[in-house]
Amino acid sequence: MDPNKLEEAITERTKAIIPVHLYGQPADMDPIMAIAEEQALLVIEDACQAHGARYRGERVGSIGHAAAFSFYPAKNLGAFGDGGMITTNDPKAAEKIRLLRNFGQEHKNIHLLKGYNRRLDTLQAAVLHSKLSHLESWNQERVRSARMYAHLLEQGPLILPIVAEHADHVFHLYVIQVEERDELSKYLAKRGIGAGIHYPTPIHIQPAFRDLGYPVGSFPVSEKLAQRILSLPIFPGLETSQIEQVCEAIYSFTTQKPIDESLRFEESAEAFA
Repeated sequence: MDPNKLEEAITERTKAIIPVHLYGQPADMDPIMAIAEEQALLVIEDACQAHGARYRGERVGSIGHAAAFSFYPAKNLGAFGDGGMITTNDPKAAEKIRLLRNFGQEHKNIHLLKGYNRRLDTLQAAVLHSKLSHLESWNQERVRSARMYAHLLEQGPLILPIVAEHADHVFHLYVIQVEERDELSKYLAKRGIGAGIHYPTPIHIQPAFRDLGYPVGSFPVSEKLAQRILSLPIFPGLETSQIEQVCEAIYSFTTQKPIDESLRFEESAEAFA
């Protein structure tokens, strides 16, 4: 979210601002919160890809009025199945959320609201509790892998992700931009390298949201990026040799040249920690 373009997007119908900490990088929350306060709007953080990330030293999920986290298995902190969490410092909001997740039930068989069955089951809670103590070290492994990618790919014809000055990025995804995205993806797949194309179709073009009235061209930045972005492998335990293999393949496709030997890692990658 670009805070400089936020105010012009606010109308009399606006109820809340939802900044997304996309790919694990926190949005620029200070100006967003300032605009929200001035306009008397709520701020709901989408922290579903940003477990453990920090904005100017503060954990995401603790800055806005409320925040949503996903525990989908592939997330930085994932359950054995699906799940999620809402955080808030507002006692009234917390109480209503507790009611809504449990059929609107305050006490057994006493329902104050028309709620939902959104309880996190005990199996998922146990898995998450066990994995939580590893989150910090797993995030550090992701950051190390991202730094290795940046080091190896800096001479290639790609646009690499940046880390904003205000952010402690946790790299749920490592997303590059490349002109021949689809061709590169197929090239990597033939070499046994899995690369993902996340969000190939912007929301406003999805059939389910055509009724909102935003035709192609309404969001040109999103539409352009949707044709260029490619997620490279990144996960805790990703080995240096595997990162080099990915980068070798990318150089082979984009430049028809091998990777520059001067960029290769020594046996220890501690410098990237």
